[in-house]
Amino acid sequence: MKHRIVVLGAGYAGANAAGRLAKRLHPAGTEITLVNADPEFVERVRLHQLATGQDLKPRPLADVFAGTGVQVRIARVTAVDAERKTVALAGGDEIAYDTLVYALGSTAGDNGVPGVAEHTHHIAGKQSALRLRARLAGLAAGGTVLVVGGGLTGIEAVTEIAEARPDLDVALAVRAGLGDWLSEKARNHLRKAFDRLGITVHENTAIAGVEPSAAITAEGRTIPARVTVWTAGFAVHPIAAATTLEVSATGQIVVDDTMRSVSHADVYAVGDAAFAHGANGHPLRMSCASGVPSAYQAADAIAARLTGRPLPENKIGYTAQCISLGRHDAVVQWVTPDDQPKPSALTGKAAARVKEIICKSAAWSISHPTSMAPSRRRHPVLAGEPATTTV
Repeated sequence: MKHRIVVLGAGYAGANAAGRLAKRLHPAGTEITLVNADPEFVERVRLHQLATGQDLKPRPLADVFAGTGVQVRIARVTAVDAERKTVALAGGDEIAYDTLVYALGSTAGDNGVPGVAEHTHHIAGKQSALRLRARLAGLAAGGTVLVVGGGLTGIEAVTEIAEARPDLDVALAVRAGLGDWLSEKARNHLRKAFDRLGITVHENTAIAGVEPSAAITAEGRTIPARVTVWTAGFAVHPIAAATTLEVSATGQIVVDDTMRSVSHADVYAVGDAAFAHGANGHPLRMSCASGVPSAYQAADAIAARLTGRPLPENKIGYTAQCISLGRHDAVVQWVTPDDQPKPSALTGKAAARVKEIICKSAAWSISHPTSMAPSRRRHPVLAGEPATTTV
């Protein structure tokens, strides 16, 4: 019988894992099924663009994986039984696996703040970004928009909204200082961009509650907001925490250096769903920059264990944090492998071009799932073919 590999989620991590597995393993010996609720790959790093009225290139998963041997199943995952080694789908169907790659990602987390679920928008998914898009389109000139959260997502969202709708009164609320984790050069450029775009910044401001037309700070101050966009953190889907898998306090699956669950040897977790460490032992942050290399690591480890090859060494580290500031401006903050900022940074139009190249490269890797570097032969052992066979 073929070894059944089931990949849950077709974001950057899941789609790259499925494509890499198809490249590493021969279809005569393995069966790879990719399960995703949406029929298209969603460029999550561009959802702030979608929310402000820009259209993204459609990437149907059926087209992306045509001819790769990966079977695409469009369905919503409702549960995982790690003991029976099955995945439950909406509608009552069930899929059995020999190896599971869990890549269900994350969504916006409300941090327990009252009113967030009822009165805010977020851009952690395509449908939520489209709802924000409709809300912004219906907002009259002079309307107030507040983005809560000063991380990469919040900065990109607020600058995109301000650039697309200069007729609106746009503000950002951050717990500490604006871009305070960046180098001095990057922080200075960030402030200049906010001044240019007319964005009001509420620094050292914690939001304690959200109402239909305002946000309430921890000090009791009211910030008017016809639209509040919540980007203050992400939370993983609760499916893993409901299983017997070992999870962290955040609900992420705890994995080793090969992205394999520390409690279940037939389960791997990648991307935001994994509590993983990089090469230097530091936890990986939720990001595309972590998701893609963790997917490669897991796929290579699975292929190695199935074929008797040496396990890949964990070399995951960071190079830069890229922050778009609208369509023609950006900051590329160079960082150490453990994600600490270096003094140097690229800014302005040159940085915007670099950010665009990176985004296009990430999308290209999804659109060409079996063309990802470095190129290696598919292993023929599972297919029972001569060792000289290549595909």
